[in-house]
Amino acid sequence: MLTRSFPMIGSRRSLRVLERNAMIYRAQWVMLVSGFFEPLFYLLSIGIGLNKLVGPLPEHGRIISYALFVAPGMLATSAMNGAMIDSIFNTFFRLKISHSYDALLATPLEVTDIALGEVLWALSRATVYSASFIICMAALGDAGSAWVILCWPGAILTSLTFSCIGLAACTYMRTWQDFDLVTLVQLPLFLFSGTFFPISSYPHWLGAIVSFSPLYQSAALLRGFSLDQFGLIMFMRIGYLLAIAVLGLYIASRRFQKILAP
Repeated sequence: MLTRSFPMIGSRRSLRVLERNAMIYRAQWVMLVSGFFEPLFYLLSIGIGLNKLVGPLPEHGRIISYALFVAPGMLATSAMNGAMIDSIFNTFFRLKISHSYDALLATPLEVTDIALGEVLWALSRATVYSASFIICMAALGDAGSAWVILCWPGAILTSLTFSCIGLAACTYMRTWQDFDLVTLVQLPLFLFSGTFFPISSYPHWLGAIVSFSPLYQSAALLRGFSLDQFGLIMFMRIGYLLAIAVLGLYIASRRFQKILAP
């Protein structure tokens, strides 16, 4: 039987994978609830400590507090980390350890349904966690304008991008030791993607490299929403993140096809 080489967005069968994961995590509700405390601790630590130590920063002709600058970047980082955990660590366990996908393929599900279903599951969690993060931002005064509400779909887009990247990367991993490579990539992204300081403070050559980072594009997008700074560049950032997501999902679907249905 011929299978699709690329997941069809809106496939009803992929929703079965989402439903399965939701039923499993329903019994582990403590893990889900704990995710609501992450944004609160992040933002409190910034507002109480770093905000006073660093002081205000210039941002597109405006002088803003350090907390206003960092909060959208931390939202982007949180979306990235959550997506990577779901799409790499959890998927690797199901793919290589528990072999859960072999059982799923005994049903009418196809390989591409599984790949898309895992992305949808990561997005469902990102939707809830990013909403709690934005609520904390608004409550603690770390939102620059009412347009901060647009950070919600922006964070979901970030999760989509990194979920697809992570899912593709997971298919190339052979052992748990390969996760060291994930950390090797994540840590520089976290530290050097304009999360804590404007890239204008970096050397010119480093700033040019950082500008291609999907985390930088996400942080800049969310910061623009939060600070009411709109322009053509915002649509370019959205297009950039969507392009990476489509490429990652395509690679993941082809790799899943090769691994699970040789």
